[in-house]
Amino acid sequence: MCLAVPGRVTEIGERDGTRMAVMDFGGVVKDVCLEYLPDLAVGEYAIVHVGFALQRLDEESARRTLALFEELGLLQEEFGDPWEAAEAAGAVGETEEAGR
Repeated sequence: MCLAVPGRVTEIGERDGTRMAVMDFGGVVKDVCLEYLPDLAVGEYAIVHVGFALQRLDEESARRTLALFEELGLLQEEFGDPWEAAEAAGAVGETEEAGR
């Protein structure tokens, strides 16, 4: 599943002519493109989908949504280690055995 997740801007810079931000998603930090929200500022919140900030969001809504996602385990699902998830599902062991 791929969610649109609220995050808070912690840094803003430019990379190869593109306005980028470092954003905090409840403790998970990722680089995000700001081309759709060029006036987003440090400390503000936005909904992010596949690495793009899409819509500004107020802090209260962002915090409530992050808390709900965490409670439901969706933050781990969205940002967790894909190898860890595959091992937990048994996919890595099955793949290794199929190759033998």
